[in-house]
Amino acid sequence: MATRGTDFDEFVRGSSTRLLRTAVLLTGDRQAAEDLVQEMFERVYVRWRWIRGAPEPYARRTLTNLVANRWRRRSRKPETALAEGYEIPTPDSTDQYAVRDQLLTALQELPPRQRAVVVLRYYEDLTELQTAEALGCSVGTVKSQTSRALKKLREATEPAILEGLR
Repeated sequence: MATRGTDFDEFVRGSSTRLLRTAVLLTGDRQAAEDLVQEMFERVYVRWRWIRGAPEPYARRTLTNLVANRWRRRSRKPETALAEGYEIPTPDSTDQYAVRDQLLTALQELPPRQRAVVVLRYYEDLTELQTAEALGCSVGTVKSQTSRALKKLREATEPAILEGLR
């Protein structure tokens, strides 16, 4: 039987990159995302004995709660676009870069709750129920927030760009 440290270490190695990417998408700030992921891992470690069978949902919910708490604590300041403060891997073509840049910029303009729903549903590929559990809300809230967020994203991006993503 593996010890708590060994199991936890494997979880951190297997999930840290994915959770950091999620945090960056949720916050728009790499440094803040790294801090939040670190704090999330600290909280997961404390609860490890009870969650080790399924740590991913607990970690995801903890991360989204930390992002929401960070947003509540801060005065409402304009955020910098993700593409300005985060190194994006060089895409194969400039068209792909333009699509990614426009979508990331539009994503950062969404309110935090809508951004969280979009990231969890379409980046993390969670179901509506899993997203609701991660955010601590109802499935209906997830549906309405998703609808509003997608409408804003469509308005903020050029229609031709979104057609290329289908």
